[in-house]
Amino acid sequence: MSENIAELTDLLRQMEAVNPDIQGSAIVSVQGLPICSALARDINDGIVSAMSAAILSVSERAVEELARGDLKRILIEGVDGIIILSKAGENAILCTLAKSDASLGMVFLNIQSVSNKIADLLD
Repeated sequence: MSENIAELTDLLRQMEAVNPDIQGSAIVSVQGLPICSALARDINDGIVSAMSAAILSVSERAVEELARGDLKRILIEGVDGIIILSKAGENAILCTLAKSDASLGMVFLNIQSVSNKIADLLD
């Protein structure tokens, strides 16, 4: 598993390297536990993980209840930036931080590609 963690952390760093609009990211379990992250040092991984899982759970219920099909991604827009949550297989969530003026199409493409790789490693 530890070589998986190194590989996952590299994936997150590569995603940031290829897209300057991406400011940080984390992979968390659907149970709300941190797996790995490339977030700023002052961000608490445990809190991010718990919030991501809770938001994902409520959002999945909402799309089901409102007949919107399977959940694709969750976008939370703040004045200073964007948080994007997406499932990465059955067991993980990819939490990505992006600049407020980010080119979302490119960010979504990066997230989709990385989510697929995470799913391959963890499922």
